[in-house]
Amino acid sequence: MYFMTHAEKPSILAGLIGSGIQASRTPAMHEREGDAQGMRYLYRLIDIDALQLDVDALPRLLEGARQCGFTGLNITFPCKQAVIPLLDELSDEARGIGAVNTVVFKDGKRIGHNTDCLGFAEGFQRGLDKAPRQQVVQMGAGGAGAAVAHALLSAGVERLSVFEVEPQRAQRLVDNLNQHFGAGRAQVGIDLPAAMAKADGLVNTTPVGMSKLPGTPLPIELLRPELWVAEIIYFPLETELLKHARVLGCRTLDGSTMAVFQAVKAFELFSGQSADAERMMAHFHTL
Repeated sequence: MYFMTHAEKPSILAGLIGSGIQASRTPAMHEREGDAQGMRYLYRLIDIDALQLDVDALPRLLEGARQCGFTGLNITFPCKQAVIPLLDELSDEARGIGAVNTVVFKDGKRIGHNTDCLGFAEGFQRGLDKAPRQQVVQMGAGGAGAAVAHALLSAGVERLSVFEVEPQRAQRLVDNLNQHFGAGRAQVGIDLPAAMAKADGLVNTTPVGMSKLPGTPLPIELLRPELWVAEIIYFPLETELLKHARVLGCRTLDGSTMAVFQAVKAFELFSGQSADAERMMAHFHTL
């Protein structure tokens, strides 16, 4: 039987492409887990804001990373859908969701995966188990929103109302969801106060609430104590939305579990080795 020796542990060079990512905890999570497993593991930030670039630079950034020997890349806002035409293959999950947050360079190909859906699903199960889920309002229909919506409907949400500043984007996501989960499971939100009055839960998948984009994605007057509220933002962990929700007495879920568990799966895709999820979670909370 063949065993991989310490010296043969993989050397990994990974990175994150996105906007305003200087405060990301992802590099530290990946590198610490790599260290714990005896790997040479480097994780670098490729911040399009800091580089004074925009999404149009994605082709150059992907090719540059490949030529520099990167094993793979994580992809975050605002690139999760824009990256898809630049890839050679998609995992079944990424294709179904229509968004990619992880790219692996393998055998000369760029292969897209989505680990956000798994990440949110794990957090929802841990933090909001047995929460009512007949009617849920989701703010945002971007790349992260697509993954979260798939996770919500997979978790048994009966009716999802998607509110988005770009109506065509919301309609594309709703069409995708109804195709996958059955007609009528999702709808484009029109009247936010009316939807919130009937909702069991609220999920924010927009960037509103991040440190670089403070605020709330909806008027806080629409919150009520019996509502549960979930965020996918993790910097800060307590967004303005979650702060107001907690004061009201709502059950809440912050973005930490999604951040950790999407990273767990991405680590495994990059390295080919299993990650210790609880160790990565513990490290996340020290950052």
